[in-house]
Order: sequence, then structure tokens, then C-alpha cells
Amino acid sequence: MNRTDDAEREALLALYDRLMREGARPDGPGTRVERVGNVVRQAASAQEWNGIVWSALDAEGADAAIAEQIAHFTGLGHTFEWKIYGHDLPVDLGARLQAAGFTPEPTETLLIAEVAKLSLDAEPPAGIRLLPVTDAVGVDLMADAHEQAFGVDSDWLRHRMLPRLAADPDTLVGVVALAGDVPVSSARMELHPGTPFAGLWGGGTVESWRGRGIYRALIAHRARIAADRGYRYLQVDATDDSRPILERLGFTVLTTTTPYVYVP
Repeated sequence: MNRTDDAEREALLALYDRLMREGARPDGPGTRVERVGNVVRQAASAQEWNGIVWSALDAEGADAAIAEQIAHFTGLGHTFEWKIYGHDLPVDLGARLQAAGFTPEPTETLLIAEVAKLSLDAEPPAGIRLLPVTDAVGVDLMADAHEQAFGVDSDWLRHRMLPRLAADPDTLVGVVALAGDVPVSSARMELHPGTPFAGLWGGGTVESWRGRGIYRALIAHRARIAADRGYRYLQVDATDDSRPILERLGFTVLTTTTPYVYVP
């Protein structure tokens, strides 16, 4: 990557930090975003996502800020996540979180693509149809595919999707891939009005259907919707499995992101 590319990447990362992290907005009904000193956090019910989306700490004040957030969320009785990025300071923030009782989860890669530069002609393979998720029936299909793809309980997905589809459907896109009437893959996209960013989340395919192009088709499907609605960039927190696919499609690596989870 040449110097111009590096400069563009740094500028894009700074824009993402400013709009999507420091300027974060609530991601659903009943959630609230609060700034306390140099920390921005989201607080919600126990079934929603609670955590730290941005911080600008130094070595002298980091431990006190961490203790303050532990006290806050413990007082609410909520498990919460401190999501740190590869460029966050201090450089030993992850070690400080672990020392305070947080548990790190697998590191992912933050990738961003300009929608206009993506190839959006990927179609689902033969025998697969894409169903927009707009109601409880669609959410159940989506959650079923998610459970089979990731091997985890997906009640949280039902809890988050249904109220948001009812209250603010223009900020959320859900899609499920069906083989006949059987859900084999699903994904969602979160739209952020007032920003150029749309986020791709939850893309997962049942193991027996992997490697056939469904994941690519779901990316293209959501990217077309983002383009139609005027969003310039797509953002993904990618696992090591999906990162190569995204890079081949034209996504650029900006940094890494690691969730640290605290259970009261």
C-alpha cells in the first residue's frame, strides 16, 4: 500500500471513529448512548447490547475509567462489553481490562468498502432464494439459520430484531436464504442515518451449504440496498473465515477489533 493509500485509510478510520464510535447513536428502542468523560457507552436492557463503543484514555486515567464503567454496569446488573480497536490508547488497554476482570473474545478485523466500487452482481446459487425479513415469521427463520450456522442460542436476535423492525424499520435490513422452505443462511444490515456508513452483521451459513456463494450473494444483496438508500460505505467486523472473501470483493482492512466482556 502506497502513501496515498495509507493516508486515505487513516482518514477513513478517523471518520469512522468520529461518526460511528465517538458520535454513536442508540442502536434500538429503549437504548441510550451516554458520554462520561472520555468514554462513550451504550446502556440498555439486559437483553440488548451494553458496552463501551469509544474511549480516549491515557495511562494515568485508564484504570479509574475502567473501574467507573464496571461500577456503572454492575449497578445495573448487566454484563457488558468493552470493544477496543487496534489503534486505541493506551496501548496496554486490553491488558488493563483483563487485569480488571474482563475476558477477551476472538479478535476480528474491521474492513470498509466504498459501495460504488463493489461488484454487486453476485446472485444466490441454484436452489436458493433470498427472503427479506419484515415480520416475526421472517425473524424466526433468520434466527433458526443463525443458530445452525454458529451453534449458539439466538433468542437475543429475536429480541433485538422484532422491536426495531416495528419501531424503526428504515434502519435495519434482514435477509434469510432459503433452500426450499429451509433456512440455510441469514444476515442483517444496520443503517445509520446522518452518516455515510451501513454495517453488515451476522452473515452465517449452515455448514453443509458453505462454499457455494451464498455469503457473497448476501453481501451483494445488502450492498445494493445500501446504494439505493444513499450510503457510501459498508463496514464489517470480519472473522478470519470471512475476511478473505471480503477482501476479494474490494473491502479494505482498517484495523482490528477485540471485545472484552465483563460479567458482574
